[in-house]
Amino acid sequence: MHRITIVSLKSLIAVLFALLLLCQTVVVPIVAAQMADALPPLAFLQWPGVIAAALFVLCLQVALACVWRLLTLAREGIIFNAKAFAYVDVILAAIIVATVIVLGSIILLTIVGAASPSITLLAALGIVIGAILALLVVVLRGLLRQASQLESDLAEVV
Repeated sequence: MHRITIVSLKSLIAVLFALLLLCQTVVVPIVAAQMADALPPLAFLQWPGVIAAALFVLCLQVALACVWRLLTLAREGIIFNAKAFAYVDVILAAIIVATVIVLGSIILLTIVGAASPSITLLAALGIVIGAILALLVVVLRGLLRQASQLESDLAEVV
């Protein structure tokens, strides 16, 4: 991979990570407090919502950190290494956990009667996107495994 591509991707990942951290620590608690003030009957959902949002963003941050490490492995030319599989597995786990958080959140909102049709639609979209991403990572992991096997087979031949 070209050095400029990897540096550009890492720069964008760093910016996204910082923005996610800002959202996680400042924006979400402020918005949750405003919603609790605006809708007192649902104020009891403020902290569960903040916790769910923080965990969801943490999943994104973990996935970004793993992508960062995979980019480092690619730059060093050792992407077909056992280390890469561990990072891909963590990305897959983070996607699954984030999707379960969305599912659990919409179930809770539906139970307490706070789920509007638009929120339900967005949650359904998030669940479908999470499932697609998880399956995509599984396919890409399989391709990484095949490429690793091919590289080891070529190493034996040479």
